[in-house]
Amino acid sequence: MRELVPGDQGVLVQYVQLALARAGYPVNIDGIFGERTCEFLRDFLGGGQDCQVEEAQWNQLLPYLKGYTTYQVKQGDTFWRIANRLHSSVRRIAGANPTVDPMALQIGTVLLVPFDFPLVSEQVPYSSLLTNWILEGLMVRYPFLHEEPVGNSVMGQKLSVIQIGEGTKQVFYNASFHANEWITTPVLLKFAEDYAQAYATGQKIGGVPASWLYYGYRLYLMPLVNPDGVDLVNGVLDDPYYLNQAVQIAAGYPDIAFPKGWKANIEGTDLNLQFPAGWETAKEVKYAQGYQTPAPRDFVGEAPLTAPESRAVYEYTKRSDFSLILAYHTQGEVIYWKYADYEPEDSYRIAMYFQQVSGYAVEQTPSASGNAGYKDWFIKAYNRPGYTIEAGQGVNPLQMEQFAAIYADNLGILTGGMTQLA
Repeated sequence: MRELVPGDQGVLVQYVQLALARAGYPVNIDGIFGERTCEFLRDFLGGGQDCQVEEAQWNQLLPYLKGYTTYQVKQGDTFWRIANRLHSSVRRIAGANPTVDPMALQIGTVLLVPFDFPLVSEQVPYSSLLTNWILEGLMVRYPFLHEEPVGNSVMGQKLSVIQIGEGTKQVFYNASFHANEWITTPVLLKFAEDYAQAYATGQKIGGVPASWLYYGYRLYLMPLVNPDGVDLVNGVLDDPYYLNQAVQIAAGYPDIAFPKGWKANIEGTDLNLQFPAGWETAKEVKYAQGYQTPAPRDFVGEAPLTAPESRAVYEYTKRSDFSLILAYHTQGEVIYWKYADYEPEDSYRIAMYFQQVSGYAVEQTPSASGNAGYKDWFIKAYNRPGYTIEAGQGVNPLQMEQFAAIYADNLGILTGGMTQLA
């Protein structure tokens, strides 16, 4: 983890401030390591320490980013006493420790203790770091979830899928194919958290009983397809080789803002132009637009599936049996529902349902970007419903101020991707 000192600014400072806020400090999450942040940090660490964040300080802050801590049972402890001491709840402790009998606690037993706050933040930009912390926290809070590694990025970062449910119909949602569309990552993470909590407490999600979804469907969520690119956009990429490579690529395209205009993976390949569905056509279109070499966006690669992130999604889909997929992008509040002349059974009906519950328009993909996408390949290969959801409005990257509205608009789509299957 990068070391931080007073005067530093950026997303990592926001993560420090988020941890402090969750620990009870009235810190302003503005990404500026100023005097007030320093004051709160010193108090959190116990006083008498330099106002800096190195490995030891990160380790003390991380429980508030992962959403849980550990606790060794002592004489006289009960779940209720532990919950009160550590700002948790009996329900959360019981859920995270399903094999522990609360009526027969054994001294020395190490418990996982989730804090009693929502894990998925709606206040800070996302990165591979925060995504991985949240995934760890979700697995602790809800042991009935499963995390599966399905590949690696160019830089070797793990690409993960979350599985929720035990039904027979399989559904797959993914997000952040494009680096500066990272706001779609917390959309899927929050849906995973809300769905898991609703199931654990016998509640509804999006008006649907979570238990009905859980036992009727098997939902797979891949919240971060392009971790290296997202880290570049949000300023947490530290590797000098890849950072320098990205700077050199961007220099060849001075009209694209750097790093905010970056959509590609870290090697300059657009991951959503990598699939074997009209790839040659996409190549002609993008070459004509001037994207003939690695670029911040719209370079199709030397051949289909040469980017490891796209190949991971492709291979994972091939060994699965998905009845429907959603690929989350930004922006435009549009639902793209078909590829070329392929119109899978029920796909238009489901698209119109998505329009009804979200207010988004249903359209055909523009010809300039209507080939080589994941949705395109899925429809062509399986003749099953596949959708690109362009969430939100504005200029990418959309900021977290839009998140609550985006999530509210898409909750019906996220549940409907299961309930609307025939």
